[in-house]
Amino acid sequence: MSFKKTNNTDAHESEGIGAYQQEQITDMGSVTMKSKGGIIHCLTIVGQIEGHQVLPPETKTTKYEHVMPQLAAIEESDEFEGLLVLLNTVGGDIEAGLGIAELISSMKKPTASLVLGGGHSIGVPLAVAAKRSIIAPSAAMTIHPVRLTGVVIGVPQTYNYFSKIQERIVSFVTRNSNISREVFLDLMLKTGELAADVGTVISGEEAVSSGLIDQTGGLADALTWLHEQIAARR
Repeated sequence: MSFKKTNNTDAHESEGIGAYQQEQITDMGSVTMKSKGGIIHCLTIVGQIEGHQVLPPETKTTKYEHVMPQLAAIEESDEFEGLLVLLNTVGGDIEAGLGIAELISSMKKPTASLVLGGGHSIGVPLAVAAKRSIIAPSAAMTIHPVRLTGVVIGVPQTYNYFSKIQERIVSFVTRNSNISREVFLDLMLKTGELAADVGTVISGEEAVSSGLIDQTGGLADALTWLHEQIAARR
């Protein structure tokens, strides 16, 4: 399985890999990188994670219906040997974010995530979903309780629903990282850190020391780890 279109194949081949890569970046915010170290698909998750509601056109978004089929194709195709996820997101739809994170975490092929700028809110599960998580020293992550917009009915059932959603996030993060449940909940429910909210903003170094992220680093570190894993699988 491949992301290449069945039409205009000859045109792509004559234009070279550069033209095809440009098309991938423009259409899907992704690119396939080929080298002696392996064939790695690079996927970007940026801006706000868009769920079932379409966000305004001026908002930078990542659409889950674009990302999910790509992940399935990468896992099934013999062409791709690894996945690099570049993250710079403010968060967004919980269901969509968790759905993407579950797909990444269930992949057998080598996967690495690199947090650049920010991996906030639902970006936290997305960051830890990969087999190796890396964060830039200048990046940050915001951990906070579940927020819901719209009309909220003040009944016990509503608070029970909030609790169940939050538990899904806590369970996923602690299952896919080295942070303990107690430490993660403490960061999530901390007061006095955010001006108008409950939660914590942690730096790259703090994310690593807490066990949430595996290491600080950059693009070269992520690619080196993927190349090593690909070589081991070969």
